[in-house]
Amino acid sequence: MGVKHAREYADILKELTTAVSAIEDSYSFFEMEKEEWEVLGEDEKHEVMEALADDVFFGLGEQEMIEVGAGKVSYHAKHHVIEVAQGDNVTHMVRLI
Repeated sequence: MGVKHAREYADILKELTTAVSAIEDSYSFFEMEKEEWEVLGEDEKHEVMEALADDVFFGLGEQEMIEVGAGKVSYHAKHHVIEVAQGDNVTHMVRLI
């Protein structure tokens, strides 16, 4: 199936990295504990969040919604967007075209 996109993947990944970084406890996606996360430097944290965004992007090609920490990331093929939400609030919309 895959996530269909017309924008450059690098641009989508950059936006999605920012979006998943804003999710509370997003690092828990990789089964990291808070203490493990807190000892990482800023560059390492960015690398983890970029890997998370990459994994989520390709995972959305197989399932429409993935839980990440205290939030969820959903692919809406009809609208060509990836939606990032926490609770009832959509925090980011990543355009795919």
